[in-house]
Amino acid sequence: MPQQPTRPAAVAGSWYPGTADTLRRAVRGYLDAAETRLAGEVRALVAPHAGLMYSGPVGAFAYATLVGRCYDVIALVGPSHFVAFEGVAAFERGAFATPLGEMPIAEAEMAAVQRAGRHVRHLPAAHAREHSLEMQLPFLACLLPGTPIVPLVMGQQRRETIVDCAQALAAGLSGRNALLVASSDLSHYRDRATAARLDKAVLDCIGRFDPEGLLDEIERVPDHACGGGPIVAVMLAARDLGARDARVLRYADSGDVSGDTDAVVGYVAAALGTFVQSPSTA
Repeated sequence: MPQQPTRPAAVAGSWYPGTADTLRRAVRGYLDAAETRLAGEVRALVAPHAGLMYSGPVGAFAYATLVGRCYDVIALVGPSHFVAFEGVAAFERGAFATPLGEMPIAEAEMAAVQRAGRHVRHLPAAHAREHSLEMQLPFLACLLPGTPIVPLVMGQQRRETIVDCAQALAAGLSGRNALLVASSDLSHYRDRATAARLDKAVLDCIGRFDPEGLLDEIERVPDHACGGGPIVAVMLAARDLGARDARVLRYADSGDVSGDTDAVVGYVAAALGTFVQSPSTA
């Protein structure tokens, strides 16, 4: 039987620590500082994908909601930064390598998503250098080690592609205990006040669980987010899979770490599901 392909970690040792012990300590430190708890079912997360020292303190507020939970499969959707293409790129089989161990591809669920999505196709080249999904793996490998993944990278973020991706996820993961993760940073390289105004539109749409409103907003002003399409797709799919509530758990920008507030990148952590009380956040 031929050996299944492993997608090597592309930014380990640069965007995040490349050794297991150092990476685990960093991730655990961010999680301990966040201590987010949600009572109820967590069906989807929105988390940023900048270097871990910048995005980790924010993303941890989303991932801390997973402590003590388990899932059959994790679907990740992020934007393409290096390869231009139409549709959604799948990685069909094998695994994604991380310093904390491999995350295997959920081959049956991936196949089901591809069958359900007219715009979803096998395109491993789109994954080779892409960091938007890889930056989620340190948290996932720490909290849900070995859980199989459905990695999807979105090319041109057109309405038709976004809706098709959402429908494919909902159909392909129906009946499974699935976690969906949307990977996105918010506005890029604006001064802090301008960034906050742009980012607020995204936060408001997420907070009121309004994917249609967010899709209209990012079509009107694409600068709102680099992964606006993945956020909308995950929100739509999560709703179809039973999520009814949304919580914006944390918002910050890169200036909180760098000290530079003249050209910041915005970050948000959010959760979607069915919740029975408000979260407790640090």
